[in-house]
Amino acid sequence: MRASLTAICLALLLSCACWAKPNGSKNKKPKQVVPAIECDVRAGKINLPEFIAKCPAHCKETKQQVYGTGVFASISSICNAAIHSGVITNTGGKVIVRKMAGQNAYKGSNSNGVRSLSLPKWRESFVVSVGKPKKGVIYPSTLDYIPARPTYVKTVPPTTTAPEPTTTTTPEPTTTTTLAPTTTTTSPSPPTTTKARAAVHKVRDAGSSHPYLASVAAASSSLRRPEAGSAIRRQPSSPVGPAFPRRDWAPPSYPRPDWFPGAQRPADVSYAAPDSGYTWSETDTPEITARDHRPDISEYERWFYNFGPYLPRSTDSDGGRKVPLDTTHTRVEPVDAWKPEANIYESGFNMREQEPVPRAPEPVSQGDPNCKVDLAFLMDGSWSIGKRRFKIQKDFLSEVAQAINVGVAGPMMGLIQYGDDPVTEISLKSYSNSREVKSAIDKVVQKGGLTNVGKALTYINKQYFSDANGNRGGAPNVAVVLVDGWPTDKVEEASRLARESGINIFFVTIEGPDDNEKENLVETNFVDKAVCRTNGFFSLPVTSWFSLRKAVQPLVKRVCDTDRLVCSKTCLNANDIAFVIDGSSSVGTGNFRTVLQFVANITREFEISDTDTRVGAVQYTYEQRLEFAFGQYNNKAELLNAIKRINYWSGGTSTGAAITYAAEQLFSKSKPNKRKIMIVITDGRSYDDVRAPALAVHRQGVIAYSIGIAWAAQDELEYIATDPDKEHSFFVDEFDNLYKFVPKIIHNICQEFNSQPRN
Repeated sequence: MRASLTAICLALLLSCACWAKPNGSKNKKPKQVVPAIECDVRAGKINLPEFIAKCPAHCKETKQQVYGTGVFASISSICNAAIHSGVITNTGGKVIVRKMAGQNAYKGSNSNGVRSLSLPKWRESFVVSVGKPKKGVIYPSTLDYIPARPTYVKTVPPTTTAPEPTTTTTPEPTTTTTLAPTTTTTSPSPPTTTKARAAVHKVRDAGSSHPYLASVAAASSSLRRPEAGSAIRRQPSSPVGPAFPRRDWAPPSYPRPDWFPGAQRPADVSYAAPDSGYTWSETDTPEITARDHRPDISEYERWFYNFGPYLPRSTDSDGGRKVPLDTTHTRVEPVDAWKPEANIYESGFNMREQEPVPRAPEPVSQGDPNCKVDLAFLMDGSWSIGKRRFKIQKDFLSEVAQAINVGVAGPMMGLIQYGDDPVTEISLKSYSNSREVKSAIDKVVQKGGLTNVGKALTYINKQYFSDANGNRGGAPNVAVVLVDGWPTDKVEEASRLARESGINIFFVTIEGPDDNEKENLVETNFVDKAVCRTNGFFSLPVTSWFSLRKAVQPLVKRVCDTDRLVCSKTCLNANDIAFVIDGSSSVGTGNFRTVLQFVANITREFEISDTDTRVGAVQYTYEQRLEFAFGQYNNKAELLNAIKRINYWSGGTSTGAAITYAAEQLFSKSKPNKRKIMIVITDGRSYDDVRAPALAVHRQGVIAYSIGIAWAAQDELEYIATDPDKEHSFFVDEFDNLYKFVPKIIHNICQEFNSQPRN
């Protein structure tokens, strides 16, 4: 009985277990594993079309850049894009990322404490959503990161299947502008799956094209020439020293003369034509041509010497790193025993005696003539920057000095350090080459104090850019301001005065204020108020001090682009111009449209924005009407459309009252230090007096131009115009001839401005 009961119980337990197992597996849901990422991870660095990730807390404080609104460029930080979109908060959280095609434009905006930037175009985009996967959707539990590309375009994949020693280029950490790459040889390793960059130089097997080249490759092992199939870097024929500094930027556009007798700078593969391939030829072997300084030998002798049965002799310029010679061919033969197969330069004399033993001095560079600017850097020496970041700032300035190629025929570079007060460290005439400037920068000691940028800008305007300090006059004046965080004083007025003196101001802001810190600013939007363009050309924001070196090349390119240094054209971008337009009945509708076209033609010549030239307009008859005020339209297209939309009024002619009205409604709201210009256009005599109103605006500093048409009174035009009358008063007999005076008026405005003495 007991045995049967036990068997029944076991059977029941087994059946229950069998029923429970499928039910349990049916109800169990697979668990979604969410990989964690850092705040600086960008969507483009992850090789997945859609994925889920978890962002850490406090990403907003990292200030990682975001481009776009709603749809973001793939170079944006995932976490900060999610905060900007409101998907997560600054405490972190899960976010789903879905990639999509690139956009033609990305619009920046401020949202949730994150400021996104605008971007014209990018190849890939992404959108973010709340990190809750849909039912049944499982995202990858690990993220596939795209390997970082090397900063040097030097490595190529092995050309053979067998592993060979490879030569890699190791740049200094945290840099993209590599100043001193070092070459190391590593042990054989299996080939990687990472795709090589497209713009690499093809390697041709040295031993397959010419037997002489094979012997060179074998005999030069002491020079550590890389094997075929490894990364190619041609070794210079002389040791790399102070005379031949290695630079990652291109050399000056004017090469060294071929006839110069000294040792020439060896060519570098990185400056060759892209994808031209690495070919062994006489023009592609600078080691040989650098040794041969004899212009009087024949082409056959030169070929025999370079490609004959013997290796080329090493010279003293090799600094001890000599190519080993085959001893069977180096003994000196008698003069009478010349053999056809022997090297002609081995017969009867020693090659060393024919070459100059001392190295000829390298000529001092005259500078890059394509970058002829007088350049002053305002470096931040305040206590807030600290010693470490001050050293980073000095290193950045040294790299800029090397990149721009300082010289009397090109850019001249000076340095001001500011804190509580500005101090000249290097004047424009102190040094005439990059090496001397770099040496002087290394000796600069931090002064300390506050971050008084406004005071420093006033200093360069009134004292630094002077003839006594080396200002050349014919070169544009450029000031680059380096700011840690934000200034402790106001910069708008000081920068405006500097710009009006013809100084082009660039701002490089490192770790600028975020939304929470903006309440501490003495002056909001200080960069936009300081520079003469708000399109980003004159401002370079840098997110971190450790990223400052990335700004070297972009900054050099901008300061050397003299065609875009438009701040020096201050006669076109430092004005408040008021047009006072006669809308009386004698003008008529057709002629009034001609007058508006004349106004538009003058306006087109100026740079229009809130920080550049602003335009306002008043139409008058017996009464006056403000058509639009200064700053109401801050770009040229909107302003021209506003001029086109002005409706003809019709009525009497009270020019005096209109001048007074323009002074009250427009010039009373003019910005300080803007050049105030009034252009009155009328076709008849005024019903009221114009002398007193005109004299009043003259006393306010307004420069008045009068344009008379048909029946306008000449005496009134002269009363209205600023002295001398002939430069500020014009008369035409017909409305259709107004266009002829546009160039004359613009010329007079600029000539008058340029004739003013510079501070």
